[in-house]
Amino acid sequence: MRVDLHPVRAFLEARHEGLLDRAQAFSRDVLSKRKPPETDEEARTEARALLTLMGDASLFEPIQRQDYRGCCLLREELAFHSPLADAVFALQALSATPLFLRGTPLQTALATEAIAGAQMGAFAMTEPGAGSDAHAIACEARREGESYVLNGTKTLISNGGLADFYVVFAKAVKARPKGLTAFIVEAGSAGFEFVKPLVMSAPHPLGEIAFRDCRVSEGARIGKEGEGLKLALSTLDRLRATVGAAACGMAARALSEALQHAQTRRQFGKPLADLPLIQDKIARMAIRLRAARLLVYEAAWEKDQGAGRVTLESGMAKAFATENAQTIVDDAVQILGGRGVMKESMVDLLYRSVRALRIYEGTTEIQHLLVASQLLKPAP
Repeated sequence: MRVDLHPVRAFLEARHEGLLDRAQAFSRDVLSKRKPPETDEEARTEARALLTLMGDASLFEPIQRQDYRGCCLLREELAFHSPLADAVFALQALSATPLFLRGTPLQTALATEAIAGAQMGAFAMTEPGAGSDAHAIACEARREGESYVLNGTKTLISNGGLADFYVVFAKAVKARPKGLTAFIVEAGSAGFEFVKPLVMSAPHPLGEIAFRDCRVSEGARIGKEGEGLKLALSTLDRLRATVGAAACGMAARALSEALQHAQTRRQFGKPLADLPLIQDKIARMAIRLRAARLLVYEAAWEKDQGAGRVTLESGMAKAFATENAQTIVDDAVQILGGRGVMKESMVDLLYRSVRALRIYEGTTEIQHLLVASQLLKPAP
């Protein structure tokens, strides 16, 4: 089964078909021949390798073009074959987008290197005491002449300990009390510390980092003091629908695996697919997936048409797609039975991988609050 353009074609342009063809060729020629990593160390090595391969294949280009439907297509295709490849794409998007939005020429050049696969980025916002509540961020950037000195800890950072540069959000002393400022911190900077890896059930480079009197130049600041939160929210608003696309890719793979198994596995003298309860599961899986894809591509289409913010659309897309992808993957495990929980099973990897999508870049609960806040706004 391949990503089906037909249900979402109304939201796409002719160029998107060529982009998907290129991504599917990459999946066929590269991803299909690579073994999924089993340990954190293997995941770190593989993520680096995938960065180079994806850069060479120009798969990150839609990030630079701010083509969010293109980003959705790529994440859906990559997630279908490799949750780790999808994560590599997601982190390049999260780290490069703020630089394309507010960066100086030098910062934009760094983002361009990331798009080429020559630099690996990370998005460092979460802290031990600050997750959904960004105002609770305690990492501090103290101004000293033409430099800033950063102190604080960031946790649950994808590519932590692996990235070449980090987009870091900290409180600048002279900014308004709740204002954040964004900075680029290179991994080799004095005072930057990779504290430890954080190991997930599905291998994915994650870690804790710290800044101990880490000095960066004024040129490392992204945008103005106090505008970091606005930049972070703008970045997440643009990319949130792509998380839903990744969820759809994982769900589509789970459905494909379930269909293949149901048609070949015989029980009670006939294929599982002949059993009404299995047919009911498969139907519900397909319906949930199609509905999720429509929400995802509608949100990305709105942004590509020039909408300032797509908080309502992207919140709906992420919440619905990730929650239903979890259900679809779980149903696939159930259809495969014992085979579905074996370590070598693709649906087992999907089961461990899809869960995080309901949390990162804004939990489902936060998305519901955002959607409700949009609906409850006074009419203009």
